[in-house]
Amino acid sequence: MAAAGTSGTGTRSTGSMVAAASTNNVTSFQRRGPRASGADSGCSRLVSIAGTRRSVRNGQLLVSTGLPALDQFLGGGLAVGTVLLIEEDKYNIYSPLLFNYFLAEGIVSGHALLVASAKEDPADILQKLPAPLIDHSYKKECDEDICGHKMESDIKMKIAWRYQLFPKMEGGPVLSSGFGHDYDISKRIPQELIETSKWHGFFLPEKISSTFNVESCSLTSGYMKLLQFIQNIIYEEGFDGSNPQKKQKNILRIGIQNLGSPLWGDDICCAENCDASHSLTKFLYILRALLRTSLSACIITVPTHLIQNKAVIARVTNLSDTVVGLESFIGSEKETNPLYKDYHGLIHIRQIPRLNNLIYDISDVKDLAFKLKKKLFTIERLHLPPDLSDTVSRSSKQDLAESAKLLGPGCGMTAGGKKHLDF
Repeated sequence: MAAAGTSGTGTRSTGSMVAAASTNNVTSFQRRGPRASGADSGCSRLVSIAGTRRSVRNGQLLVSTGLPALDQFLGGGLAVGTVLLIEEDKYNIYSPLLFNYFLAEGIVSGHALLVASAKEDPADILQKLPAPLIDHSYKKECDEDICGHKMESDIKMKIAWRYQLFPKMEGGPVLSSGFGHDYDISKRIPQELIETSKWHGFFLPEKISSTFNVESCSLTSGYMKLLQFIQNIIYEEGFDGSNPQKKQKNILRIGIQNLGSPLWGDDICCAENCDASHSLTKFLYILRALLRTSLSACIITVPTHLIQNKAVIARVTNLSDTVVGLESFIGSEKETNPLYKDYHGLIHIRQIPRLNNLIYDISDVKDLAFKLKKKLFTIERLHLPPDLSDTVSRSSKQDLAESAKLLGPGCGMTAGGKKHLDF
């Protein structure tokens, strides 16, 4: 009985402690929590960064590419500390759009920018960024335009019942205050947003001097200067986390245009067996090492269609985390193919990063197409129309009958040889 009384007393004392802890708004795990609370505070600081969110798959911090549809195909967004490689289309028409979307999303989210180019002044690039969609009336107009186009397509052709089970990946406006926005490519981003944003520009003709010595390294002068510039910004601005007193964390978005082109002093596009074919790969190796230990995300456009050595393309792909290829229909046979009449090109998701592993994920999303409208750049699943209508062009019955004659009796024709099986 005494033991039972002692047990009851212990229960009452424990209950009083819990009640006192709840009254003082202190959890019962406080005494064992210095290390856990520090980790939680670090996670809360990362999550609280504007324009970021945590991946539901691996908890990695993500930023938006500026295209919500592309974010979904990449696993929710672009992981911080990684490199997104854009394989430019043949005439470099659509790859600058993805580049501009990435930078515009950074300005709207309040991120710092680092824009590098050997062709165009970064200040001029920022002036061409698309304007964010913030007008709800315009959103309604775009939604009606998309719905009207969809109804028109449904009238023109019949969709197989199994296609209706696929998720709809429309690139319509999705106004979001936290992660990912939509943009109007027919308008330019407001000047006041550019003036209030923090950005750094690297224009190669202004940075390169004839006295710069590159004999001690295997990189071209352009790549070496750019690496030094990126490293200085990361460490001086505190994006490497070296300044613990800096409570307000932010993301550095790095955009590099036309990397590997002759404008950067690289000759991988000029000859198949060039002397400095390892210069670009070494640059990407060092760049990725800088990004891994910083709150940075990078997008690079490379004219892979001009690189004649396929081994170099394979090495560049392996040194990138996420690879997206753009295939334009301009100048190809697909431009006149009626199956692709509603699209302007294809998007190929080459690889998706599997962080902290030695291998990469291969995207299971296939047959993605894009179209450039007056105000929107949309990404959709490519669904070819099934042959359910008599108006769809087919081989003539006469050609089929002749083919049946060549196959012999019993193969799709009667004794007269004038009829065939209608598949």
